[in-house]
Amino acid sequence: MKLIIKILLVISILVLHIESYNSQTNTLNKAYKEAAIDRLNELMNDYYVFPEVAKKTATFLTNQFEEGHFDKFNDLDSFADALTESVQKINKDKHMRIRKNRPYIAQENSPERMIEERVELLNRSRMGNLGIRTVEILDGNIGYLDLRGFAGLERGKSKVDSYMKLMAETDAVIIDLSKNGGGSPEMVQYLCSYFFDKHIHLNSLYYREGDVTREYWTLDKVGGKKMPEVPLFVITSERTFSAAEEFSYNMQTQKRATLIGQTSGGGANPGGTQLINDDLGVFIPTGRAINPITKTNWEGVGVIPEIKSEIENAKEKAHELAKIAAEKYRNESNKKMTETLKHLYGMLDEYTPEKSHKLILTTLEKCVENRYLEEYNINSLGYMYLMEFEKTDVAEVLFLANTKLFPESPNAYDSYGEVLLIKGDLDTSLLSYQQAVDLASKQEDRDLEFYQKNLDKVKKEINKR
Repeated sequence: MKLIIKILLVISILVLHIESYNSQTNTLNKAYKEAAIDRLNELMNDYYVFPEVAKKTATFLTNQFEEGHFDKFNDLDSFADALTESVQKINKDKHMRIRKNRPYIAQENSPERMIEERVELLNRSRMGNLGIRTVEILDGNIGYLDLRGFAGLERGKSKVDSYMKLMAETDAVIIDLSKNGGGSPEMVQYLCSYFFDKHIHLNSLYYREGDVTREYWTLDKVGGKKMPEVPLFVITSERTFSAAEEFSYNMQTQKRATLIGQTSGGGANPGGTQLINDDLGVFIPTGRAINPITKTNWEGVGVIPEIKSEIENAKEKAHELAKIAAEKYRNESNKKMTETLKHLYGMLDEYTPEKSHKLILTTLEKCVENRYLEEYNINSLGYMYLMEFEKTDVAEVLFLANTKLFPESPNAYDSYGEVLLIKGDLDTSLLSYQQAVDLASKQEDRDLEFYQKNLDKVKKEINKR
């Protein structure tokens, strides 16, 4: 019985809310409008990043109200649109928009309201896949990312990492921001960091509250492979806005990407939504972007692409240019790889313990970082020098390097133990074989029995002493 009463109570509240909402929607009187404008003016004067502009805008709104400009707007939609048009006429800020609030049931600042808002947010995030619409590998080994929003870093980071890993081996990347309305500046910073290997100042955001400026620099580490030299193309449109424009502007001013498409929307001032009343809210910019190179931003003018294109042709044009850039990138990468490996083999052939040891390790680190060589390549190279060329010192250096570059590999320690055994260094060989067995046991490696036999073999040799 109590459950039924609770259900009926919730339904009654919902009905009353809807009726009240509909009533207000259809009968906005002068007192309602005046109170809404007064509150809007108060919010602008308190929070808008440009205080003098806020005052001018507030004065303009008040004068318009007194002159009867808003008399004909008697429903929430038209009134909100009229307010937006009026404030933007003075401040020219495309971020500042008045909109209807979402029709929540529970009261503001209540646990029930928090649950409603959280459920609604998570549903939107799941349905939008945190802003990532799709990833494709286009003809010519071109990565294509259709990004519709910059999600919060806490939830979006792992998702971005997953999709970036799918493009990690591509020879050029296209990021499509033509339907991206913005989002988190921290996610902009994170995604930008994939395309730089140096510590670079990307953007700054000045905030009126506290009179503080926050700088955004590229991050040293990301959750995937960095692509600092891979050709990058960004598609923009009139719908590209806010954080999506920052990403585009960052890349353009750093000369890191080629922009293709249309001039973007022109919104550079970050902020948040404030409630005017139960029905209306306003997005008020509380800060402004400051690019470290241009010392300004894209507010009101948008980000202008180097290559202009109608949006329906932009992807095709970007793909066409990306294929040309990818071929050049491949040729240059292959040349660098060939030169690096030749240099490595030259050092191995002319190996001297006094000069070559550190240089070989440094070169191998570079080879692994650039994926010129993997663990099994270094291991095979070590056995080639051990068995075919009979250069145990060179083989030892290679196997030792493998244990440093791949410290979780049982096989690396097993091979190092073998060359030490051949050289007669039984004690160090024992330690390396034992490490191989320990790692294999921990990882439930299928070759554990093989590693154990090799460990037993060196123990027998030690017992013979």
